[in-house]
Amino acid sequence: MTSQQGEQAHKVILVGIGGASCSGKTIVAKLLRNIIPNSVIIHQDDFAPPYETIPYHPVHKVQDWDSAPTAIDWPKLREFVKQVKQTGKIPPEHKSADHLNKQTELPISEENEAHWKEVFSRLAKESSDEVVWALVDGFLLYWDPVVVEHLDLKVFLRTPHDVLKERRAKRATYVTTEAETWTDPPNYWENIVWPAYVDGHKGIFTDDDVKLGKPREDIVPGLLLIESQEHTIDDVVSMCCKYFVDYAGS
Repeated sequence: MTSQQGEQAHKVILVGIGGASCSGKTIVAKLLRNIIPNSVIIHQDDFAPPYETIPYHPVHKVQDWDSAPTAIDWPKLREFVKQVKQTGKIPPEHKSADHLNKQTELPISEENEAHWKEVFSRLAKESSDEVVWALVDGFLLYWDPVVVEHLDLKVFLRTPHDVLKERRAKRATYVTTEAETWTDPPNYWENIVWPAYVDGHKGIFTDDDVKLGKPREDIVPGLLLIESQEHTIDDVVSMCCKYFVDYAGS
């Protein structure tokens, strides 16, 4: 929380929304941004290193965009979330590449959207601080302990392997932060994406089990785990909203 003379104090709540590639995390983040007043999205994808620096997999001989240590410019992301946490603003020089990729919409019901908009509007009016909600979505969001430490709330959308694979096959072309086009090579899911997902997330679940394990409280305290295929998109949004409101009102 910060304040200046003559200005309302503000409180920044950093919310992580993680999950595998094609788990629906960005869709959920955008739905929440549309509901929550004074909210912004930070896309972890915007912190991928330059195209030419992405290393080649030693066995499969293709660029590996998914290995946790090299897929993200971690020092840059750490500093960015720290700055947003302090100021409540996205730096004006930051340019997101999210709009260059295919935009998928999955609307929720008008009644559900209206309900949660009213709840957050009332919450804002009752608060003595100006609350800024910074929603951070990413496919490796809980790998780096420094980033995790900055997050006040943590959500993870767990989606079955076969569902993820099918979705990825339908959107195998991406645009990088430098407006370069990347298309998955043959067998990229099996050889690169899924193994990197397991390696990057096994540590946050009990028994290193990304499919059935429970969140480890010592690594990702307070993580809200949502089994996305067991719920409608309305349910997922409502679960997130309730989690946020309970935190803000505590």
